[in-house]
Amino acid sequence: MLKDKPARKLRHDRLAKILESNPMITDNELASRLGVSISTVRLDRALMGVPELRERIRTMAQNAVSKLQSLSPSEVIGDLLELEPDKWALSVLRTAKDMAFRFTDIVSDNYIYAQAGSIAVAVINSAKVIIDSMRGHYSGHAHVGDVLIARAKVGVNHDGKKIVSVRTKAGDKEIFVGRFIIEILE
Repeated sequence: MLKDKPARKLRHDRLAKILESNPMITDNELASRLGVSISTVRLDRALMGVPELRERIRTMAQNAVSKLQSLSPSEVIGDLLELEPDKWALSVLRTAKDMAFRFTDIVSDNYIYAQAGSIAVAVINSAKVIIDSMRGHYSGHAHVGDVLIARAKVGVNHDGKKIVSVRTKAGDKEIFVGRFIIEILE
């Protein structure tokens, strides 16, 4: 039994790292990545005090929305899960068939950009902000059913404008990188 403690500690460390990089991961996906059963993942989460996926998302969203200043919650494209104003934010968008180009399962780039643009504005701790300009690069496609995770990070402040970098992933694949210049209108 003592031999299992170091293995469990390593697994808990890996579990924590995986959840940090992808809080939307399911117990099934965790079990597969860790090479253990779903029961083991559930036990590990319980021991670590990590709630199930639905509860994690609900709690994260409530905390993030309470800090939101630049947009109303209904203006955010996707679900805002984490927000540290003027530092970083995390958003998730579940894709559906009505987001795809006609006759394909490829999600329209409009949705990817809309999620990135809204999180770039949401991360700014000010009531009146707009996107001044953006440079972006698509490096892949999202498909119907993918869960898009966008992370925004606030960089330098220059002449009353802030630079926000947004990276969007579909699963483990990065599909969009954008650099937004956000103007504060106060």
